[in-house]
Amino acid sequence: MSAKKFIPYANESDVLSIGGLSIENRLDRISISGDIDLTQDKAGLALAQQLQKLLGDVVAQLEKAALPDQLPPPVTTTVANPFE
Repeated sequence: MSAKKFIPYANESDVLSIGGLSIENRLDRISISGDIDLTQDKAGLALAQQLQKLLGDVVAQLEKAALPDQLPPPVTTTVANPFE
């Protein structure tokens, strides 16, 4: 992980990379995209430990929050295509 502390749900700007994964911080969700190979070697162990720490931090934040049963769908708006 990077030297900067990634605090889940703290802001809308932090992005963390672990292997081929991109982890994006949001105020109401953590988005994870990409792929990762957890190989059976020291490099795979290091990646697995980073991923485990991240998920542990996410779970800890969720456990101490007052959570709704489910988030409502995001509000979206349609705008005119500026290229037409």
